Amino acid sequence: MNIIKEEIVINTKKEVELINITSKINEIISEKDIQDGLVNISTKHTTSAIIINEDESGLKKDIINLYEQIIPFDDYFHDKIDNNAKSHLKASLSTPNQTLPIINGKISLGVWQSIFFVEFDGPRKRRKILITIID
Repeated sequence: MNIIKEEIVINTKKEVELINITSKINEIISEKDIQDGLVNISTKHTTSAIIINEDESGLKKDIINLYEQIIPFDDYFHDKIDNNAKSHLKASLSTPNQTLPIINGKISLGVWQSIFFVEFDGPRKRRKILITIID
């Protein structure tokens, strides 16, 4: 068993946005010549998430709107510390990581599936995503 660790660093541009990172992960898998195994994608931030969904502009807006409807602006206790409780609460509805199989050198995703880093507290510089591959 071999374990490979890589890090993706991205800058976000909006307060809330979905960034497709599928191709970056497939590049790492290709560069490391991994044919079969598992890949774990994990955000290192408490105001972000990793999700799998379709990369369609209307759907991405719908996902952002859903988070806004579920977690509307309010007088949150955490805001007295650093004014981003809403971002933490949105992230708590998702997951900080996803684990997927690698088959024949590619992440095994459905035809419409993509992997997204979800920013809830942007814009931010140097958001880190840890990629761990077991082959």
